[in-house]
Parts: sequence; structure tokens; C-alpha cells
Amino acid sequence: TPPLALFRRYRALTLVLTFLCYTSYHLSRKPISIVKSQLHPNCSALGPNPHNDSNSSTWCSWAPFDGDNYKELFGALDNAFLVAYAIGMFISGIFGERLPLRYYLSGGMVLSGLFTALFGLGYFWDIHVLWYFIIMQVCNGLVQTTGWPSVVACVGNWFGKGKRGLIMGIWNSHTSVGNILGSLIAGVWVSSAWGLSFIVPGIIIAVMGIICFFFLVEYPEDVGCSPPLHHDAGGVTSNEKDPEVVTSNEGPLSISGQSSADRSDSPKEPIEEPEAISFVGALRIPGVVEFSLCLLFAKLVSYTFLYWLPLYIVNIGEFLGRVRWEQAWQGEQLLIPLLYLAAHFSAKEAGDLSTLFDVGGILGGIFAGLISDHTGGRATTCCVMLIVAAPMLFLYNHVGQNGIGTSIAMLIVCGALVNGPYALITTAVSADLGTHESLKGNAKALSTVTAIIDGTGSIGAALGPLLAGLISPTGWNNVFYMLIAADVLACLLLTRVVVKEVRGWCGCIARKRGYVCT
Repeated sequence: TPPLALFRRYRALTLVLTFLCYTSYHLSRKPISIVKSQLHPNCSALGPNPHNDSNSSTWCSWAPFDGDNYKELFGALDNAFLVAYAIGMFISGIFGERLPLRYYLSGGMVLSGLFTALFGLGYFWDIHVLWYFIIMQVCNGLVQTTGWPSVVACVGNWFGKGKRGLIMGIWNSHTSVGNILGSLIAGVWVSSAWGLSFIVPGIIIAVMGIICFFFLVEYPEDVGCSPPLHHDAGGVTSNEKDPEVVTSNEGPLSISGQSSADRSDSPKEPIEEPEAISFVGALRIPGVVEFSLCLLFAKLVSYTFLYWLPLYIVNIGEFLGRVRWEQAWQGEQLLIPLLYLAAHFSAKEAGDLSTLFDVGGILGGIFAGLISDHTGGRATTCCVMLIVAAPMLFLYNHVGQNGIGTSIAMLIVCGALVNGPYALITTAVSADLGTHESLKGNAKALSTVTAIIDGTGSIGAALGPLLAGLISPTGWNNVFYMLIAADVLACLLLTRVVVKEVRGWCGCIARKRGYVCT
């Protein structure tokens, strides 16, 4: 096989495998949001309790989520996972730089499958103790931190910077694809045996972990290929023909030519010399702090939708259904004659509808990557999308349930604007900063930088669902005001980086026109 063809083949394999691996991570996280409405359904709609003929509205709920504080308990479940995930993420990157990524990733996936399945087995074992479910969430949150630093590091090892935004934008659709598949799979059993909504995703991620162990290739050097260039000597970003550039000078190492080259030349020695970067050293890379704090608020919004959107659709639909019935009973004409979407939505139907938010997330991630590649402005792209997202969230809360067409359109648009910046920061931006010029070619920073950025973002991911659980009893309007404020703060935190990018564009235009931009 020609060296370049060999490189491209293994690079494609790495891209597909890491895509499927992280799809399974998100697939295993999604069931909790689908099952929530089944743990505390509206039992009065099902009639009296067949066992004692009581009219209790909670007779069909799953203890301990059958009380009036069920939203707070749901928030505690979300927070148990997300706080453990946020804390573990800061440690995970350090381990990821020092352990074989293939072992680290596959081991984490198998353990994640185990804890996800154990959560679902609580249904079959008839467990009604809150602490059991919280412990499973904490353990799952810790082991799931093995995923993101590992897959981003693997992809960053195989791709140069030229089209990284577009490639990683498409690749990052695994987040939304996983959410969609997780919703659909969990929805199959949510009304009949919700335990299977966790057990089946747990089996899937464990199987993917075993596949990853046998087939994932961490570095091009592992199969006798040279790594892509991240920056060239002239400071110009390398393009996607990096392997060809390297081939003309060094050539990917072939099996036949390896014996003599390894003895006479020593190009591989410097690659192994740089030690893994320290936590403080990673924080000193320009842009790491700003993008980390921005992701904190961007991920707060995204994960609030991830965990609470299906329940919001059910609750707001029940409210609108009651209003519609009262107006019809009083003989009043409805202001909006269109179908109120979720008035009679089951847990499965609400979960299916919520996947449209993730469909928008796929489009937003690709769009953000494409635009940022073309303009060279990662921060500016994020900032513009965050600015537009704020009023769109307001509109979705106020008119998004007016009709099926309106709801579908608003969910897709909001998903694109919310998840676009989140996807760009966690993929292309993390890979850019992990291979920053200031590192002088030290590739041992990618996993640590990724873990810092995503770990900081995970603090927001923990805060969002927790705040939603505390605020939602006061009204869903207040939850959306919180999300809008978070979007604005995320945008403001990127101000310095945006100004730097704008000045760079101004200087480039000035040089072309022959005058100085001040």
C-alpha cells in the first residue's frame, strides 16, 4: 500500500471509530431525561389506583420520585452525574496524557456500560432508595470523563489545522446523533419497562469499548506513518495536504524501509522527548482561560436542554391543554387555533420531539466549523451565534408551542445556535489550543487542554440542570431567563479574543491596501 493511501485509510478508521465511541457515550447519557416523565407521570389521567381505588395522582409514580419535590430529586440525579463528571474531567486529561489512550478509552466505556445498566436494573430489582441511583450516577459521571479527552486527542493526532473546523464540526455531530439515538432507544421501553431504557444503551457502549480496544490507532507513528503538520515554518496554517508535504521530505515510514532508516536517522527521538504539559502550563496557553469560561455558560444552556427539554414539553403541553379546555368550556374562541403540540404527549412522544434540538445541533456544529475555517475567527463565530441564540430562546418559550410547524422550526434553530459554539469550542478550538505555536511542537498538551476546557464547561453542565430543577417550580419562564443570561455571559467572556481576531483581520486588510490600521 502506498504510504499516503495507508495514512488516509487509518485516518478514516480513526475518525469513524472515535465518532462511534463518543456517540455511544451520549447515547448512554440521554435515557435519564426520557425516563423522568415516567418516574413521575400524571397518574390521575390513568384513572384510580386499580389496587385500592384511591384517587391519588401519584399512585403510578416510582418512589422516591412520587413526592411534590420530584423536580428537586431529578435535579439531584442530574447534578450527581455532572458534578462527578466536572471534577473527574480535570483529572482525566492528566491521566490521558500518561496512559495509552486505547486502554484508557475502552476501559472507561466498559465501566460506563456497567454503571448505566446498574441504574436500569434498579427497576427490575424494585429499588426505591434515592442513594442507589445517585451512587450509580456519580460512578458513571467519573468513568465517562475518559471519553472526551481521549477521542479529541486521537483525532487531533491525525488531522492538521487547515480544515479542522469543518472536519471536527461534522465529526462532532456524534454528540447530537448519540442524543437522538439515546432518546429513540430509551423511548421504546420507557412506558413498559423503563429499566431497559438504561440496560440496552449500557450494553451498546460496553460493546463499542471492546471494539475500540481492538481497532483504535492512537498515533500515525503506530502504523509507520508521519504525523500531520499543525504549523509550518512560515507561520501559515497547514492544510489538509499535510501528509503529502511530510511525505516529500521524510516519507511515512514503510515496513520495508524501516530497518535502515531507524538505524541511520533518529527523527523519532525528539517526538518522544517532550514531557506531558502541567496543568498550570496548559492554563498559560493564550485563549485557554477565555474559551474555558465561555464554554462553562454555553454548556450550561446545552445540558439544561439535554436533561429537561422532554419534561418541559410534557409540562408546558399539559398547561396549554388545560387552558384550551377552560377556554372551550367557557365558550371563548382560542387566540391560536393551531394544535397545541404536547397537550397529550406521552413520555415517548416528547422524547422523540426533543431530538429535533439535536438535529439542529448537528447543523450548527457543521456551520460553525465551516464559517470559522473560512474566516479564521473561532471566537467571533461563537460570539455571533451566542448573540443570536438569546432572542431565539425567548421566542421559543413564548411561541414555540403554538403549532407543530413552529415548534419544529424553533427547536432546530435553537439547537443550531446553542450547540454550534459548544461544538466548535470542544473540538476545533481545543485541538487548536492543544497544538498552539507556543508549545513548540509538544503534542503532549492536547489531552490536558481538552480536559481543562471541557472540565470547566462541565461545571456549567452541572449547574444548568441543577438550577433548572430549583427554578422550574417558580415557572418555566424563569428557567429561560436564566438560559438567556448564560448565553449573554458566554458571549461577553470572549470579548478579548474577538477584539484580537478583528484586529488581525484589520491588519491583513491594511497590508493589502498599503496602509496601517490603528
